[in-house]
Amino acid sequence: MKLILTIIVISQFFCTSIWFASNAIMPDIIQKLHLNASFLGHLTSAVQFGFILGTLVFAVFTIADRFSPSLIFFISALIAALFNLAISIEGIHAPGLLCFRFLTGFFLAGIYPIGMKIASDYYQQGLGKSLGFLVGALVLGTAFPHLLKSMATDFPWKYVIYSTSALSVLGGVTMLIFVPDGPNRKPGQKLKLNSFLLAFKNPEFQSAALGYFGHMWELYAFWAFVPVMLTTYKNLYPGTNLNVPFFSFLIIALGGAACVFSGLLSQKFRPKKIAIISLFLSGLCCMFSPLFLLNSSAFLLLLFLFSWGLVVIADSPLFSTLIAQSAPEETRGTSLTIVNCIGFSITIISIQLINALSSKISAQFIYTLLAIGPLLGLIALLKNKDNHPPHKLIATERERF
Repeated sequence: MKLILTIIVISQFFCTSIWFASNAIMPDIIQKLHLNASFLGHLTSAVQFGFILGTLVFAVFTIADRFSPSLIFFISALIAALFNLAISIEGIHAPGLLCFRFLTGFFLAGIYPIGMKIASDYYQQGLGKSLGFLVGALVLGTAFPHLLKSMATDFPWKYVIYSTSALSVLGGVTMLIFVPDGPNRKPGQKLKLNSFLLAFKNPEFQSAALGYFGHMWELYAFWAFVPVMLTTYKNLYPGTNLNVPFFSFLIIALGGAACVFSGLLSQKFRPKKIAIISLFLSGLCCMFSPLFLLNSSAFLLLLFLFSWGLVVIADSPLFSTLIAQSAPEETRGTSLTIVNCIGFSITIISIQLINALSSKISAQFIYTLLAIGPLLGLIALLKNKDNHPPHKLIATERERF
């Protein structure tokens, strides 16, 4: 079983490397196509919007619960790799670039939430730990293109696209060959177009979902604008000579370790409690960001961004655990998918808001707007108080596993 988890994690890492591939090479694309710097926000939103539509389609037609998750993962990884590769076509223009990134995002809907579904089919016991590793793989996959870019300064930017597309194909093939359907999967569910709404009748599911939505308001906007934060600082203090791609990779990638750590903590403490603490800390980072972003000390800036990168994602596997545990077993995959759909819809709003206001609000203060998400998420989590004493709740959670 440990080998299965390792394969799922590696496959997830390989396939999600295409998610932010274009962001890592954005300066090259802007220069080649003579685009405005604000195009970064539109490009990121195109992927997110594709993912949203994909998750909506997958949820409405209960694809994750009606068909083999490993097969869906493989097909999605293959098609997503092809659309990712398409942005390297010679003579591509901005609309084409947005279209291909949208289609890449659409088929990522068959990778990320399906990967969580596969893990939950294998690991009902210790689900928090398993999802900690899985979300950690997503984080590393998201950060990986930045590392490729930092290593390939003397190579054409298209090499980043070639590499991530190849990894996606490899991840899909690996999942198909080595990970059969899990022992806890209930196959052959009938098509029910309203089944994705059933889980929201559960107050525990509602609370976890609302907390997750607040988390998502902040997360992808932070990831998308980390290179912008570093570039802004580098332009203000040229003497620092920051390697923007490399530090972008480190700041995002360290969040993978935070996911693993929080997943392990969920074995000893209630996932909801850890999620609340993490969401609170990331909200504080949003509020205190003006003190560090344009500070003359590059050390303090990097220390702050590393800290923010850790807490901004640490609660993600915990929310997924809470959602998976409180969702009906027969529609668990669909429930995870629809929550992802709504959560990523929210990321577009926050990314576009930062993008639109970046010319009106100082770069020092603009990211305080991200605190809105953690604040509303905390209200939802704290409002739905546990109805059982701690010892009974822990026992209940063990029974679920």
